[in-house]
Amino acid sequence: LQRTGWGVVETRGSALRFVACGLIRAGAGEDVPTRLARIDRDLAAVIEAWKPDGAAVEQIFVNANPASAMKLGLARGVALCVPARMGLAVAEYPANTVKKSVTGAGHAAKDQIGAMVRMLLPGCGVSGADEADALAIAITHAHHMPNMLATPSPLPHARLSLSPDRGEGLKGEGKKGTGS
Repeated sequence: LQRTGWGVVETRGSALRFVACGLIRAGAGEDVPTRLARIDRDLAAVIEAWKPDGAAVEQIFVNANPASAMKLGLARGVALCVPARMGLAVAEYPANTVKKSVTGAGHAAKDQIGAMVRMLLPGCGVSGADEADALAIAITHAHHMPNMLATPSPLPHARLSLSPDRGEGLKGEGKKGTGS
């Protein structure tokens, strides 16, 4: 609930172009409802600013810590709801699908994902893992949505990284995904 990465890419045919990325940050001292409201407000502002055609969010996996899993689920619910409320189709992808789409391996490490995102999206200047993961989900969405590849419009792709140890998201190798 402290960092929610987001990324926007533009597709033209099979080509991808970096548009923007960033983090929605909530203060560690804020209560859960305040953090969720911040994610809602800031994600809506990203969508308003970039006028995307669609959105994608990482699916969560079973977490050993029930409290962390619950908080991740709450934040992920906001990340799913905001674009849907704003009229966008929202896709979901498991972490292993994202890793395989970007690196070719379903169990890639965080540094591999970041390196491939920087290679696939020159000039993105991604500095953090949360933004790199968000852009990796955007790349995955572009690969899995062929009808959207023909449309030269930006697509926002939010990725949540919400556990206390700097995020479980794409970091959790070999973890089982949960569908919803």
